[in-house]
Amino acid sequence: MKNVIGKIAATEKSPTTIDDFYFWTSKDMILSPFDVIKVNHINNSITFGVIEEISHITDTASYLTSYISNDFGDVSIQPNTQRIGMNYVRAKVVGNTANIYIPVRDGEPVSLADAQEIKQALGLDKIKNPLVCGYLEMYESAGEDKKVSLPIHFNSHFLIGPEGAHLNISGISGLASKTSYAMFLLKSIQHKYLNKKNETKDDVAFVLLNVKGKDLLAIDEPNDELTTADYEIYKKLELDENPFSNVKYFYPYSDNSISNTYASKQEIESQIELDKAYKFKYIFEKDKDNLDLLFSNVDDPTQTMDSIINYIISEQGNFGNIRNWEQFRNEVDEHCKPGSSKDKEITVSSWRKFKRIVNKSTKNNPIFASRASEQVREVRMQDAIKSIRKNDVFVVDIAKLDEGLQSFVFGDVMRAVYDLQLGQFEDVEEKDIPSKIIIFIDELNKYASSDIPKNSPILRQLIDIAERGRSLGIVLFSAEQFKSAIHDRVKGNCATHAYGRTNAIEISKNDYRFVPPVYKNMMTRLKQGEYIIQNPIFRSLLNVKFPKPLYKQFK
Repeated sequence: MKNVIGKIAATEKSPTTIDDFYFWTSKDMILSPFDVIKVNHINNSITFGVIEEISHITDTASYLTSYISNDFGDVSIQPNTQRIGMNYVRAKVVGNTANIYIPVRDGEPVSLADAQEIKQALGLDKIKNPLVCGYLEMYESAGEDKKVSLPIHFNSHFLIGPEGAHLNISGISGLASKTSYAMFLLKSIQHKYLNKKNETKDDVAFVLLNVKGKDLLAIDEPNDELTTADYEIYKKLELDENPFSNVKYFYPYSDNSISNTYASKQEIESQIELDKAYKFKYIFEKDKDNLDLLFSNVDDPTQTMDSIINYIISEQGNFGNIRNWEQFRNEVDEHCKPGSSKDKEITVSSWRKFKRIVNKSTKNNPIFASRASEQVREVRMQDAIKSIRKNDVFVVDIAKLDEGLQSFVFGDVMRAVYDLQLGQFEDVEEKDIPSKIIIFIDELNKYASSDIPKNSPILRQLIDIAERGRSLGIVLFSAEQFKSAIHDRVKGNCATHAYGRTNAIEISKNDYRFVPPVYKNMMTRLKQGEYIIQNPIFRSLLNVKFPKPLYKQFK
């Protein structure tokens, strides 16, 4: 057997089992967690293991022995003879070539695996519907002759359906590169479904919410900072080297007094001239049904806000004669006067609370308008979503809006996608609807944390998409800093989880109890461009890397 690095050690206190085994190796042998090793087993089979923990041991009986042998603590002393020492490694069993899972035997040689054996060990050798999700580098410190680098693929059916769906990415801000990894996967998906060799009948469209500065406002423009080495990685992954295609940008409407976006007027006008940008508005007569979205983060245990919203939507009182937002606010003012409400079950104090919340969002923001003009590229978001077609990428900019308005727009987009996939729009033919629509949202904690009121319409929508979206062709890609803060029913229905760099407090939470201790510690020092991935088809957690984005980056 080539590349032998040690032998199995089955002791009285630490026997080998069907789940794991120990082996000793030279103290100079450099190994790392996630490395794959192989062991000869019975019937000419090979058992594969993934390294989980590495320890060093000597024949020293106690710390006191070591202290005394150095002339009672003289740090300058060089001992005449070195202590007998070795490294011993604990590995998790991930497979056997003959499906034999009795414990490996003491004294059997342990070797490094080659690229094909690594794929076989991790269940990556026979992946159907392959979708590249990064690359794996193994035995990096064991020498260039032993180093292995290979692309890693998901089975796309376990990422975007029909077998499994939804992706959750977690990690601290900045260092974890959550958006970059999500965009790498989305680029991989677009590449797969634009490829002429795509053998599936499915087609995919994308709706991305830009929530940070200008992060996603130039994803169809090339990244001028990429090096030759960066492009080489894309070639090895068999991905094209172009940024996203079929991109349209939707900016919240601004006027001379209020700007609702971080993009400059010149940048937006340039994109409009290239026929790839729009400005979206909300029109009272058509969008009043979404008023509840303004109250997503408002605790309403007595459902008085719901009662007021139903009163307005059902056009009770004088609300049937309202045609714009100004008239709407004036009518709400009337109900805030003592004795003015015709519905005695809704108190004046409830109307006043409703007024404060509504005025904060709608009173001084041009996004709430009387009409939208197609001649100057103005559109309602619901009408825009109705027009999405296969391979389209819609980027909706909400980064500069306040938190309440961000929730409003995000909720509106989700509802429109949901209604589209359910066939609720009579003027859209079924053949024009993409079979799958992926929604990507960062800062998921704003909409689906465990602290969000249970009556939040956005939380209900997210739970519904997480639980039913796979069958409807709606896939959620989400990211947040701390996974432990997300609602259990949202993260629990994600088939794939990606863990970026995080902190020690986070890994102590219950969400990480299944992760081996060494892997947990690794999560606190992962580098940018590095993730630990959990997916149903993988036999073990994988430590994958991904290249820098192909699209323009804003500093």
